Amino acid sequence: MGYKRLCDSDQKLMNLIWANEPIPSGELARRCMEEYGWKKSTSYTVLRKLIDKGLAQNENGVVSAVVRKDDALKQESAAFIDRAFGGSLPGFLVSFLGSRRISKKDADELRRLLDAYQEDGEEP
Repeated sequence: MGYKRLCDSDQKLMNLIWANEPIPSGELARRCMEEYGWKKSTSYTVLRKLIDKGLAQNENGVVSAVVRKDDALKQESAAFIDRAFGGSLPGFLVSFLGSRRISKKDADELRRLLDAYQEDGEEP
């Protein structure tokens, strides 16, 4: 299955699911009302979209995620960098940092991560 991008409403509902799963669908709708001001019908419409995309499931009125949060965030990050920066990680970092300065500790951590993710290196 190919990756299905999350729109804002999808992301909001998935965040609630990940934080509370397994969760009864009625409780999920109540939390959506409290957190986002959504009507019950809106919550169920967004949930249906997530189920159709293969990202969530509703079994016997209990909702849970089909994909792990970290996997979805990896895909979202990669899709954003592809879309906005033509897949250029350096382009993203330059734009993200702008005129900000980072600490030596953060710079050292970034170097360590980059070294670990080089094609000839091992993943951390």
